[in-house]
Amino acid sequence: MRVLFVHQNFPGQYRHIAPALGQMPGNEVVALGMAERPQMPGIRYVRYGLKRPSTPGIHALAEDFEAKVIRAEAAARACLRLKAEGFAPDIIVAHPGWGETLLLKDVWPDAKQLSFIEFNYSAAGADVGFDPEFPLVGEDAHFKIRLKNAHNFLTFEHSDWLISPTHWQGAQVPATYRHKLSVIHDGIDTDLIKPNPRATISLNRDGVNLKPGDEVVTFVNRNLEPYRGYHMFMRALPEILRRRPRARVVLVGGNGVSYGSAPKDGRSYREMFLDEVKDRLDLSRVHFVGQIPYPIFLNLLQVSAAHVYLTYPFVLSWSLLEAMAAGCAVIGSRTQPVEEVLRHRENGVLVDFFSPQEIADATVDALARPHAHRDLRAAARRSAEAYDLKRVCLPQHIQLIEAVAAGRAPSVTRG
Repeated sequence: MRVLFVHQNFPGQYRHIAPALGQMPGNEVVALGMAERPQMPGIRYVRYGLKRPSTPGIHALAEDFEAKVIRAEAAARACLRLKAEGFAPDIIVAHPGWGETLLLKDVWPDAKQLSFIEFNYSAAGADVGFDPEFPLVGEDAHFKIRLKNAHNFLTFEHSDWLISPTHWQGAQVPATYRHKLSVIHDGIDTDLIKPNPRATISLNRDGVNLKPGDEVVTFVNRNLEPYRGYHMFMRALPEILRRRPRARVVLVGGNGVSYGSAPKDGRSYREMFLDEVKDRLDLSRVHFVGQIPYPIFLNLLQVSAAHVYLTYPFVLSWSLLEAMAAGCAVIGSRTQPVEEVLRHRENGVLVDFFSPQEIADATVDALARPHAHRDLRAAARRSAEAYDLKRVCLPQHIQLIEAVAAGRAPSVTRG
């Protein structure tokens, strides 16, 4: 089988799938992306570069689509060079989110295409309009949301099959196209991510050492921002620290913006919402550690006494399932993506996203009664095992890719 993986920031979601296929006898695997990446065993990596920037002064509603067209052309030119060398994929496995795949069916009309659909935007019913504190203002903002999906609908049409990592994300795909959609998660390495009663973590800058049994509250995002409930968590902190004088809070995440708009006053969201509550916090017990290496992140989960995960109705973070695999006592927002994996008082605790009081009460309870949460921790671990990388998700991904490449109706339709 000849496979072409396409991802702007390869390997992305394909960090396990691509090497697995590349090491299977008889396969030829090529990957296309923009970023510099070390070569991976069994994979030829090809970079494409942009030949031109976006057009200055272009119509504001066309900016996003033009950027995707520029990437699509650059990717297609790189693929034409591959074609001239004699490479013809049986299947293109791609994340189309940045536009690279829009023209690839014109390069290789006979190749099957399996497209990873991370999120299909909507002007209502999901992330947009969810948080009244950050409303979508003006007609143009709503127009942009609709047009943001233009490349998605082209993808739905020319793809032979679609895949989403969760059922809720898959349900955002219009019903017309769901007959060719499989739901398979990227997978969590539950052999690596597991409870460890001997784990320790040192916050060297603050001279603090933490271990299981300590009152450690964890909050993890790529960036600390409203989409992931940072503002609500910060508003819960004064009550948590007041009621648990030995608790320490460790926040992982950068100061940028992954989703939504940046604050208008030039501050980061981290600064904005810390400033709101800092006069009511013992800041010696609040530790902002930024973005940390993965092994340290896992150690942090293993010492956590209460892990808080909040999100708008949006893409589910890997970190939630990783926290469950580590056996954390998880407090999650009662939003659809979270409710797909976290069930109230069965494998975690669900709280109102907009209630700092509920967030504080649930977190304090996990700290005050760790033995009462022992069964929830064990159940969280068992739930995460349903998303195990090696035994569940990776075999399903390979089966799906082989089926689509061969033109067969995929047998894996649920994850």
